[in-house]
Amino acid sequence: MDIVALRRQGWTIGQIADSTGKHPATISSWLKKGGPPPRRQPPAGHVTVVDARWAARIAQLIEANPELLATSIERIIRAEGYKGSYEALVRHLRVVRGVRPRRSAGVSVPIETAPGAEFQFDWSDCSDWGQRWGLGTLQCFGAVLCWSRRRHWFFAPSLDRPHTFEGLVRFFYDVGGIAAIGRTDRMGALGTTRGGVFRFCPEALDFARYHGFAFKACAARDAKRKGKCERPFGELNSAFMQEMALEPPASIAELNVRGARWLELYVHPRAHRVTEEAPAVRLDAERQLLGPLPRARFDTARREPRVVSAPLPLIEVDRVSYSVPPALVGATVEVRLPVDAGVLEIRQGGEVVACHRLGTPGSGPVWDPAHRAAAEAIALAPHRRHLSIVSAPQGPPGPAGLELGEGDYDVAPVDLGRYDTGCGCTGAGA
Repeated sequence: MDIVALRRQGWTIGQIADSTGKHPATISSWLKKGGPPPRRQPPAGHVTVVDARWAARIAQLIEANPELLATSIERIIRAEGYKGSYEALVRHLRVVRGVRPRRSAGVSVPIETAPGAEFQFDWSDCSDWGQRWGLGTLQCFGAVLCWSRRRHWFFAPSLDRPHTFEGLVRFFYDVGGIAAIGRTDRMGALGTTRGGVFRFCPEALDFARYHGFAFKACAARDAKRKGKCERPFGELNSAFMQEMALEPPASIAELNVRGARWLELYVHPRAHRVTEEAPAVRLDAERQLLGPLPRARFDTARREPRVVSAPLPLIEVDRVSYSVPPALVGATVEVRLPVDAGVLEIRQGGEVVACHRLGTPGSGPVWDPAHRAAAEAIALAPHRRHLSIVSAPQGPPGPAGLELGEGDYDVAPVDLGRYDTGCGCTGAGA
């Protein structure tokens, strides 16, 4: 349908939109550009059919993971030498596994934001993948610069406040600056809702002041307001995770490395469907309008006060007891847990007084050998006089330097009559 010709005939933008099933803003944009964008054409030299070799390879990939998207299959076989067109691959997939169901058509229009004005972030639950791969609870923090569409993913075992701060800090350093507004939903890790109003907690406000931006919370049931962050989660689960399932990661750290590489190779160099420019290209322009990074990296570690109990010099963190120097019994100390470092630091007066590897929740106390030895010494001090070794009494010293040489010696006979044996015998020899 020639929308330009319809417009010249006197059709309104609304009438054209109703006839084409497009949003009026889309029709208006097309008219300004002289018509809709041209259909994508395969590069020169690409064949238009899938031969037997690649049909067999595609069958292997579908058997390994039937949920792979055509774009994921194309990335894999393209790296292996496939020279055909994407359209040929799609036609082949429709024959071998049918047409995949599509989402119902909905009317929407992008919300425009200025460069450096806003970023959006949220969490996506990936625990089904984590359980399947043996990684346990798995969450994905996603953030995006609204103008350039530059994305960032951070996988973590929890979506608590320290991990949320860590995801934001990693995002800031990834894009090289900080936008003016950070928009999210009513995230429980960052605040509470009272009377229909969401209030950010003091820790979140301190974090925002430290980095020079402002938090904004979406209204209830207004997920589309942060759709620039929500929509990429669809590609996360339908494309990235499906590709990772072919060779699952051994750890969350490995998944983070592979996720960053995947975004750099397949997302940031690709033209965005709305902006029609690659996020990597637009980021170069937007970075100049972002706020500067702080001189020192924000400490995202979890920090809590604890009072050292008595009589044992132990503190409890997440159902595990950890030792401290016995001299601190009764004192208040600070517990610091760096994000995903697997260690616990105990500080007192600004100095680290103990450091432990994290124990399994519900396990026994974790002792530093020096702390245990000092505690035992203090506990046994009142009883040392009972534990000292009593030496046997010594007789008068004999002649000094007495030495007997070889030969016979006269020894006085023993007078047995002096001893009463109590048996009534006379001692006469038999």
